[in-house]
Amino acid sequence: MKNVLEQLEPKKVFHFFEEMTRIPHGSGNTAAATAWAMEFAQARGLRCRRDEMGNVVIWKEASPGYEDHPTVMLQGHLDMVCVQDNGVNHDFTKDPLDLYVEDGYIKARGTSLGGDDGIAVAMAMAVLDDDSIPHGPLEAVFTVDEEVGMPGAAALDGSDLKSKYLLNIDSEVEGVLTVGCAGGTACHISLDQPAETAQGAVCTLSLEGLSGGHSGTAIHMGFANANKLLAQCLAQAGYPRLVSLFGGLQDNAIPTSAKAEVLVTPGEAEALRTAAEGWAAKVKAECPQDPGLTLTVTVREGEAKALSAADSRKLTDLIAAVPNGVQAMNPDLPGQVQTSLNLGILRLEDGKAQLVFLVRSSVAAEQAGLTEKLQSIATEFGAAFAVDSSYPPWEYRRESKLRDTMVSVFTELYGKAPVVETVHAGLECGLLMDKIPGLDAVSFGPDIVEIHSTRERLGIDSVERTWRFVLAVLKAL
Repeated sequence: MKNVLEQLEPKKVFHFFEEMTRIPHGSGNTAAATAWAMEFAQARGLRCRRDEMGNVVIWKEASPGYEDHPTVMLQGHLDMVCVQDNGVNHDFTKDPLDLYVEDGYIKARGTSLGGDDGIAVAMAMAVLDDDSIPHGPLEAVFTVDEEVGMPGAAALDGSDLKSKYLLNIDSEVEGVLTVGCAGGTACHISLDQPAETAQGAVCTLSLEGLSGGHSGTAIHMGFANANKLLAQCLAQAGYPRLVSLFGGLQDNAIPTSAKAEVLVTPGEAEALRTAAEGWAAKVKAECPQDPGLTLTVTVREGEAKALSAADSRKLTDLIAAVPNGVQAMNPDLPGQVQTSLNLGILRLEDGKAQLVFLVRSSVAAEQAGLTEKLQSIATEFGAAFAVDSSYPPWEYRRESKLRDTMVSVFTELYGKAPVVETVHAGLECGLLMDKIPGLDAVSFGPDIVEIHSTRERLGIDSVERTWRFVLAVLKAL
């Protein structure tokens, strides 16, 4: 097979990256990648282990003269998000990616590239493979299934890890040092109420065209939440009897549409339409970030299973009562979100209602407090509450030797200071820091554009500069 990247610098980094693109490593299918990483270590006589999840840890002793330096962890994840264009015949369980170079970027024809996070594995392997690089003791940690909830990092045994510093190479913008991230808690509120079949006018209210976005990185941008707006609309329309609700698809995405079926008497249908459309015109004027917002109301005569008027109002008021959006900003890093939540999924069918939230915070106490607030509201309305999953935040440290060193090294190499920020989304750093007391972490990486899509591309020159940055940081630590 032709080596597409063999002429690119740094050669070893791109060699290992291209090797990885020939191995199946989609989330949930990383056994081959795990075996490859173990074979790499064993072939070089490096101590290594693999756990039941498939996480791999590889140790390398310090280079001469660096024996008394602190242990550094090089970390990334083995899995990638697998997407392909319509009509592309590609089997991610066995087919290698079809790489090509264009306009200074590495791409894959018709599929995602897996630069997130194959470039971290490639850089770590390039360090481990080269005895001429100065560094203290190293621990390379390759986790699995980061893209589907981080179960690999959560299950990792950290009892034999000695790292003081963590270099997480899982960020996608060169020149940005990430020094904290939000933890996340998926919360479910469920409310079961009796539904009875009745005759009348069945009205469908369809709210569509909102901008949406990532519930972490876009939560502060002013995009409206379709589920919350729908509750406002139902209240303005006089709390009609609810037949069904359907809003949002994922807890980590701001919902762009929501729909309600309601039951009213035939004589009330036009009044409901007038009230709802009047509400929509007013709200559209108040939501400049959502210029595509539309509300349509359709009416049919017939029967439907609907909640009682009282129970319908109770559910509508519950949806209105739960908080949503930004709850606190970071006092140490102006303009950056600290705590938020998103009502991502709303359902009602046959009297069974479900509200699904993703709570995010970079402060563990605020993450727990907001979760407890949702539970309290659920209890107040007689609803059940459950936590589906949770992972801890990576809290910003006011004092960080690693951050200070990396800022200094970056400034010397680039002639300008890096951007230092927290990200209101999940990284594995928080889980790893929970396992290794005192671990100091920074996340960074080269430019990887439009990750998780078939337009994903990895900046060649950015990889080369980031590689030099990695080497300089290892030397400085």
